Amino acid sequence: MSHVFPRHTKASPPVADRGEGCYIVDKSGKKYFDGSGGAAVSCLGHSDPDVTRAIKDQVDRVAFAHTGFFTSEPAEELADLLVSKAPGNLDRVYFVSGGSEAVEAALKLARQYFLEKGETSRHRVIARRQSYHGNTLGALATGGNQWRREPFSPLMIETTHIAPCYEYRGRGEDETAFEYGQRVAGELETEILRLGPENVMAFVAEPVVGATAGAVPPVEGYFKRVREICDTYGVLLILDEVMCGMGRTGSLFAHEQDGITADILCIAKGLGAGYQPVGAMLCTDEIYRAIETGSGFFQHGHTYIGHPTACAAALAVFRKLSSGLAERVSPMGDKLDQALRDAFGQHPHVGDLRGRGLFRGIELVEDRSSKTPFEPAAGINKKVKKAAFEAGLICYPMGGTIDGVRGDHVLLAPPFILEDTHVSEIVDKLDTAFKSAFQ
Repeated sequence: MSHVFPRHTKASPPVADRGEGCYIVDKSGKKYFDGSGGAAVSCLGHSDPDVTRAIKDQVDRVAFAHTGFFTSEPAEELADLLVSKAPGNLDRVYFVSGGSEAVEAALKLARQYFLEKGETSRHRVIARRQSYHGNTLGALATGGNQWRREPFSPLMIETTHIAPCYEYRGRGEDETAFEYGQRVAGELETEILRLGPENVMAFVAEPVVGATAGAVPPVEGYFKRVREICDTYGVLLILDEVMCGMGRTGSLFAHEQDGITADILCIAKGLGAGYQPVGAMLCTDEIYRAIETGSGFFQHGHTYIGHPTACAAALAVFRKLSSGLAERVSPMGDKLDQALRDAFGQHPHVGDLRGRGLFRGIELVEDRSSKTPFEPAAGINKKVKKAAFEAGLICYPMGGTIDGVRGDHVLLAPPFILEDTHVSEIVDKLDTAFKSAFQ
């Protein structure tokens, strides 16, 4: 009997025994193609010798040194490299252990920034429905994933949510994609004015929406309008690239493709590629200087921030990503997208194929022409996940795609090292899963 507290008490998952490139092998010897990188984490696959060596070398030197007393070479080098590659004026890096911690740190930094400036009434956060920003209480309150939020709503800070930029479900027949984007971006201005600009500290958004809605990219011009609105009212723009960043969508930083800059940026997952738990919050020099010239102390912290071994692993990962590996993402993503369209573009239960780079979503529907979703009780996403896993494919199906209750999708986020044969394997095994789930 296991004494591990699992994610689901009724499930008995197999034991992962080893990783081999794009595959995980269980104790029985069965191989599974990691088509979702776990949760868009394993961008380098599971057996990269350079990252493993970097971890071992750092452990041999110093595995841990508390940042209340020391900094470390891996943290300093990684921060320098991230800042050198980051868009805009992002100038300082605060290392954490994962995505939820990065978002929590971002929210607290935003609040303290305004306190240091004397704008003490600014505390309200605006985000979007069908977003996900983490599972700690501040991050959970910010996210718009209803089924995750509901049980803990009495414990959460007050936030408000506007419409996502979800073209497949939201664009009217009389609108162009650009007009639609401007309309839903305009909801941010309306909400800021409703709350009072003097009370709003930040707008939080994923450049490409991840697990909750299934790789939903923005339409052209949407984020430029969002940036304009934030600038007009002095609201900080916090971008959550925990899932979609670090090359996943075809550029090192996902928001580069939308021609905007962030005031605060959250990254994780692909930063460590699963080799160590690590994430980071980046902020502009203006925000950092407000702290530096004010109280001089960011009132936040965890034991393992700036962990030397985690930073050594992330440094090895990011060097690979920024030295050419991320350049494979767009062409391989195009191949995966085309293969999915060839196989499922006319499938009666596939409503939308979307995404960027190696971040792909498939929205499943009961009726393609009317976009009618399956009834939640049918559990389609669970059936697909189970059937795919039995076929040897790890993918990331979820329910509640549309409003937290209705809708099903499959998220794909394979390692950047995949080859053409792996693209065919993903499609073939998904086809097997669909045939089982839809029978």
